Amino acid sequence: MGKLGWTVALLLAVLVGYIWYKPAFDPESLRGARVVVTGCSSGIGEQMAYHYARFGARVIITARREGRLKKVVAKMKDLGAQEAIYVAGDMGKAEDCERTIQTAKEKFGGKLDYLVINHASLSSIKKNGTASLFWDGDMDVMHAEVTNNYYSYIRLASLALPLLHKTNGSLVILGSMSGKIASVFSTFYAGTKFALDGFFSSLRQELAMQDVNVSITYCVIGLVDTEIPDKFEKTFGFLMDLPRASPADCAMAIIRGGAARQREVYYPWKEAWLATKLSSIFPQFFESLTMGIYPKIHEKSILFKENNN
Repeated sequence: MGKLGWTVALLLAVLVGYIWYKPAFDPESLRGARVVVTGCSSGIGEQMAYHYARFGARVIITARREGRLKKVVAKMKDLGAQEAIYVAGDMGKAEDCERTIQTAKEKFGGKLDYLVINHASLSSIKKNGTASLFWDGDMDVMHAEVTNNYYSYIRLASLALPLLHKTNGSLVILGSMSGKIASVFSTFYAGTKFALDGFFSSLRQELAMQDVNVSITYCVIGLVDTEIPDKFEKTFGFLMDLPRASPADCAMAIIRGGAARQREVYYPWKEAWLATKLSSIFPQFFESLTMGIYPKIHEKSILFKENNN
């Protein structure tokens, strides 16, 4: 059997193992757990807040929209959260990151079981609702994207690590397939997601070398029915025909993975896991696929803008 044959056989064996493997998850382990989740005003973050509430956790949620946070907290209390608190703030601002973790420190007695960093910002879609499909050299937008989607994750994790260390807690990082597979039209976003994967994969090893028993779970998320693809659709006029996964199911997969201290979570697992693994073996094939769809997307984008002007 040649090298390609062995590679395919190994991939199939791993795939079968992945299908049958179910990480250990005890819902009771989350009862009373001290949790901070960012980006909870909608989408995956909102659904995680509700799941943690049903498990009886003590949860602090954050987002920029205070009105939405009040509604989410009210529902969390109805669902059975032992404690539900919100901190309204922009995680792209250092002071809001610090205020969030300080609130956790005060409310949870200096200890934390889970920090789930979920927020995202699409600074590449500008305030006037326009954006370029291609990298256009806009360094102001790049700075905003890196500040919101990369620096803030590291800042929050760094502030929370002393609290997590006391409980042998868990860091859960929301990544993306765009952080595993390079593709067109995602230079701003993919750049930050690749960076997150590199930073937290290295941090995992450094913590192990220092005998710090804090787990890091990196989540590779595909297309989920949230506001982010909605913004792409509104701006560019495509993604309309692509299926989107359930935010509630995605949220549950992330919570299970974090509780089981998995290294990585893939959701939807068939699309995200298989695509990322195959792309590392056949990168040119995947590049040809993404580059090949550009004319169709460009045409759809033009028609969409004309019909909505």
